Amino acid sequence: MTELDKQTCLHCDRDNNQVPLLNLKYKDTQFWICTEHLPVLLHRPEELTGKLPDAENLRGVDHD
Repeated sequence: MTELDKQTCLHCDRDNNQVPLLNLKYKDTQFWICTEHLPVLLHRPEELTGKLPDAENLRGVDHD
């Protein structure tokens, strides 16, 4: 199993025995993120730089 195939949260590295995980596909690759860190993906994706390809180029949602 490669690092990208691991079914753990891409932010905190916990697995589905520890937290609920959501599956996402980005750039033809499968990733997992836990429900606790889904807001990071939505609002502050730059925090996933180095964990999600090109995360620094994603724009977070601003509700203001």
